[in-house]
Amino acid sequence: MAESFEKKHPVLAVVGPTATGKTALGVALAEQFGGEIISADSMQIYKGLDVGTAKVMPEETHGIPHHAVDLLEPDQTFSVADFTALAGTLEADLSARGKLPILVGGTGLYVQSFLYGVRFTAEKAPDGLREQLAAELAEKGPAALYEELKQVDPEAAAAIHPNNQVRVLRALEHYRATGRRLSEQKAASLPPERPYRALVLGLDFPERAQLYRRIDLRVDRMMEAGLLAEAETVFANRARFKTAAQAIGYKEFFPYFMGESELTPCVEKLKQASRNYAKRQLTWFRHMDGVVWLDAAAPDLKARAAALTQEFITKG
Repeated sequence: MAESFEKKHPVLAVVGPTATGKTALGVALAEQFGGEIISADSMQIYKGLDVGTAKVMPEETHGIPHHAVDLLEPDQTFSVADFTALAGTLEADLSARGKLPILVGGTGLYVQSFLYGVRFTAEKAPDGLREQLAAELAEKGPAALYEELKQVDPEAAAAIHPNNQVRVLRALEHYRATGRRLSEQKAASLPPERPYRALVLGLDFPERAQLYRRIDLRVDRMMEAGLLAEAETVFANRARFKTAAQAIGYKEFFPYFMGESELTPCVEKLKQASRNYAKRQLTWFRHMDGVVWLDAAAPDLKARAAALTQEFITKG
């Protein structure tokens, strides 16, 4: 067992809620340890959605390649199964070139599924099922469908926010198509042992208020950087850009574009939504085992992260 563990490729991950400085730490570690970044962010895969997704700026990369960014048009779909396949290909290439793969991002489902080696089946839903569920959503409302999910698959329901209609529908679709709970499918899809030797560094602040201040400041900076124009593009194409139209950072401005709200309440709503999202991210990563938590505000953050990474690489 120890022998197979040592033969596994090393993978580093920098995770945590939004606005904790994951990008900067990932770049610093890549510079020091010959790494390249694999973005583990469900929205940064899309071209043109730069401000609202806090995409890394060219000057922030310090010349370090960032993969899984700007690959798709906003009207294309991208799932966790797509991510694990893409990240697997990228990891193999980076490791073959002697580079340290560094996952950086806050989409917990992506990070966990990849590091745990979740295998996704290529099950196709029966024709018309998705449309039927969409019609039921329109007729009964999201609360009724979430209630149904709680009845048929309480474990999946507990992991999904009631307002996340896309994931609620997907879990119900899986149950109706296969007769199996999504949670059962996930348990069955885990390999006997994990495919990589991983070090997961988690960033957080000792005081929650400090994180919330950082989030509020980030939203203000996004507004200065042109978020409103980006959101307007998403609003104008909301029928095609289905994922972006549901994303935090865009949908909060729809009432403003529809003439139903002033701008300031929309900005405040975005700050609140971002704070709530950060709480959900923290919950997710705190349930992952083996995460080494670091104080994102500590003056020796990079030194501590580098020492942990050095020890991890040396062990291998």
